[in-house]
Amino acid sequence: MASFNSEDIFLYRPKVLMKFLGVWVPPVPESVPHMIFRVFMLFMQYLFLIFQSIYIVQIWGDLLEVSQPFYVFFTQAGLCLKITIFHVNIGNVRELLSCMMSDVFRPQCLTHKNILKADATKIKRLLFSFMVGAELTCILWIIVPIFEEVRKFPFGMWMPVSPESIINYGIGYAFQSVTICISAFMYFGVDSVALSMVIFGCSQIKIVKDKVMGISSVAYGLKPKERLKLFSENRKKLVECVIHHQAIATFTQLVEDTFHWYLLFQLTGGVGLTCMCALWSVADEEHPKVAIASNIIYVVVMLTQLYICCWSGHELTANSENLHTIMYECMWYEQDVRFKRDLCFAMMRMSRPMVVRAGHYINMSRQTFVSVLRMSYSYFAVLNQVK
Repeated sequence: MASFNSEDIFLYRPKVLMKFLGVWVPPVPESVPHMIFRVFMLFMQYLFLIFQSIYIVQIWGDLLEVSQPFYVFFTQAGLCLKITIFHVNIGNVRELLSCMMSDVFRPQCLTHKNILKADATKIKRLLFSFMVGAELTCILWIIVPIFEEVRKFPFGMWMPVSPESIINYGIGYAFQSVTICISAFMYFGVDSVALSMVIFGCSQIKIVKDKVMGISSVAYGLKPKERLKLFSENRKKLVECVIHHQAIATFTQLVEDTFHWYLLFQLTGGVGLTCMCALWSVADEEHPKVAIASNIIYVVVMLTQLYICCWSGHELTANSENLHTIMYECMWYEQDVRFKRDLCFAMMRMSRPMVVRAGHYINMSRQTFVSVLRMSYSYFAVLNQVK
């Protein structure tokens, strides 16, 4: 199993994409051209956010007027926060990548490999659907000005150039279009890294369960030496499972420490984005059909992204909360006293489920996703009354 690469199985797509965009984990030492390219790509995203901030300040006070640029602003602010967290905690990211390739997480049989591949395929499909939806939304946003009667940029934001001049309009249009598409790809990349690592932890828990159920039966008819040998081998397997479980707990805690602010913003931003999109959709003014379609797809995409975050945390908790009962199903009653004593301590430790918390406070779960939807509707109802 030495050739099995868990990092590539789970992170190949985001790694290749983020390397192309210059925002992947930089090499040590980092070359000057690579650093300049990375800074330039990040600067473009922050510049987009700054231009939007200026525009929102200019129109502040008109709730309906603010609602359209506000959700785009929130999305861009979310990306800037995520990519900043990724690079500020780059040491933690390197450590997580190193852990994924460590010996304790290396699959020991074909069953373990299949578990890793199955979970990696599942999360990659979900994230790929998010990326397709995000890019489709960006394309619809970009083509909306074509259906407008007056020449205008795709997004409501302050621009240093005017759309009245065809050259300036082309420059501004290209800047907004390219930057927002790159933003969607970066979103996909950062989300893939964080959520794939959570699902990697789920896969490792499943492997621990398989190891526990692989503890051999010790028949009473065996010779004493054979029984002692099996006792020793089974206790070794149990100790290995305990070490493996502790490594998973450390890994998931490091994932939370690295990305908890990103997850908290995802939850709070999900409330604001859903609320403002709904408010814009029910506004009295007429919108082009393409704009309405892009808005609907955008809401679906952002809720999909939020659901994947909550689902990943739920999967980790659901797989870990019954681990101690799985241990009870092994052939413990045929083992020696040392094994039974160690099993009791292991079950006590593993009875505590693993969780990933947003902001070290809110558990990521399906219940949290439902709570976000309820809160979004509540805020929308209030704002719709006072608009």
